Amino acid sequence: MGKRIYGLVGLLFLSTNAFAHGVVGDRFFPATLTIDDPFVADEMSLITVGTLKSPAAGDSPATRETDYSVDISKRISRDWGINLGSTYKAFKGEDGSSSQGLDNFSSGLQYQFYKNAAHETVTSLEFNWDMGGTGNKLVGDRFSTFTPAALFGKGFGDLPDSLRYLKPVALTGSLGSAFPTHGTDQDTGDTIPKVALWGFSVQYNLQYLQSNVKDIGLREPFSRMIPIVEIPMQTPWNGDQKGQTTGTLNPGLIWFGRYIQLSMEAQAPINAASGKGVGAIGQIHLYLDDIAPKIFTWTPFSGVLGPTQPK
Repeated sequence: MGKRIYGLVGLLFLSTNAFAHGVVGDRFFPATLTIDDPFVADEMSLITVGTLKSPAAGDSPATRETDYSVDISKRISRDWGINLGSTYKAFKGEDGSSSQGLDNFSSGLQYQFYKNAAHETVTSLEFNWDMGGTGNKLVGDRFSTFTPAALFGKGFGDLPDSLRYLKPVALTGSLGSAFPTHGTDQDTGDTIPKVALWGFSVQYNLQYLQSNVKDIGLREPFSRMIPIVEIPMQTPWNGDQKGQTTGTLNPGLIWFGRYIQLSMEAQAPINAASGKGVGAIGQIHLYLDDIAPKIFTWTPFSGVLGPTQPK
């Protein structure tokens, strides 16, 4: 699954075959950068780098945050998966101040409970744990945060032929809420809010267009590209910022091969509270079950899971 950048908006080779990561019927769902993936898989975000500047607030100057994240996902059965992640954060203020360090480690459990090949649909539930106190105290919170969420993916290959050029479109989305274990910051006395985390992505798969709609003559590498827009959002349930939604609009491009996926997106804040200027996020993502199938297609509860190949 595609891994998350929790930054300023909070939350934040060549083959036609693919193993179980993101394949439902004829539809391949790529790993996304800021919206959690709705499928369980054996994959790794080798590095995800994101940068965005926050606006000045009170006595705090405008500050650029740059995140470097790594995470790995592993199926433990056909429908269950686990993930682990870590992020290194660097902050640089316009007044010359700076800080950096390793954020708290995170882990998660995901259950993929519905899959419909004919309608290119997949849904899952996940439970994530941000482990308080495991990171640098200048960067990571001392309290833990638990985040249950529902995820979905839907391809539109079941549209009628009169709308055939919309068939390569797919949507993914997530809806969850972050619950901190502390209600008040021990240093400042400020409320630590519960936060709704929600968002979606819109994708247009050019390989799907070529293979399932019409061959328009695209060749490598263009035939394996997916234009995408991700919109990650967050809305506090309580506290001083209650009801104030922040987030970014992230247009970008994904290229995928048999073993690796490369992604790049811009990050445009949706309002002044979300950021200052346009940021960027990029990712190198590895399909572990294709790279080492003898290792990563084995699961402790379901044995070896064979490949699922798009038609």
